[in-house]
Amino acid sequence: MPLVASSAPLPLAEACWHALVLGIVQGLTEFLPISSTAHLKVVPVLLGWGDPGVAFTAVIQLGSIAAVLAYFRMDLAEVGNGVARAFRHGQWRDPSAQLGLAITFGTVPILLAGLAIKVLVPDYENSPLRSLEAIAIVSIVMALLLAVAELVGGRRRRIEEVTPRDGLLVGLAQTLALIPGVSRSGSTLTAALFDGWNRADAARFSFLLGIPAITLAGLVELKAAFGSVQNGGVIPMLVGIAAAAVVSWLAIAWLLRYLQQNSTWIFVVYRLLFGLVILLGFRGLAEIAP
Repeated sequence: MPLVASSAPLPLAEACWHALVLGIVQGLTEFLPISSTAHLKVVPVLLGWGDPGVAFTAVIQLGSIAAVLAYFRMDLAEVGNGVARAFRHGQWRDPSAQLGLAITFGTVPILLAGLAIKVLVPDYENSPLRSLEAIAIVSIVMALLLAVAELVGGRRRRIEEVTPRDGLLVGLAQTLALIPGVSRSGSTLTAALFDGWNRADAARFSFLLGIPAITLAGLVELKAAFGSVQNGGVIPMLVGIAAAAVVSWLAIAWLLRYLQQNSTWIFVVYRLLFGLVILLGFRGLAEIAP
């Protein structure tokens, strides 16, 4: 899981600098519907650092999880209380309990899909799906799907109306995020818009739904990432996680405010341009990507 194509370890200061930059990239892109995995693949290749790899990508997301846990701490406490009341008194129709069930139902598909990949595709890190061309094509396809969802979505439903069925539907879309370039927040936001949610509540549920999946993905890769000598070991990884946490908090706050008054067209355009630039302008980068 090197931050550079070379197998030689980086000096500590340089490794910290790489981790800081990639932590900022992670924070900016994890919750915006533009794919953090794609940017963590493309940006270091553009900078000549090489692909940071699956382990680094997964672990640095723990910073984003810290941010979303802190930002939505009151919501999560209410969900926990709602589920506890439901177990004690059978009040499963309570909106907080329904939200807890929706998150649970929505997490199952990506856990099963991730486990299947671990077992059946052991060399997934070097899969053709992680190539720059594949990321570009996927980015364009997902941009088009988000555009259609923006056009046809009813935008009337609120998070207080969420059901386990909604969680499962959006959770199935979340499994697509295992493909680099899809964007977990992008696929879940798109599915929620198709399901008739308003934009801000669709994003809010997307954030909450991502907590279990992203946390587990980071924990699974924790030992491999911290044990890597190529990226400088523990200190640079902590730098990256801290940077991701701070920037993720700012990105969450901005996106929720933005979607209260604005559409998702800015992200549609960005994703189209992102994909086209890679396909048309940076084909040669594939030769330097490890």
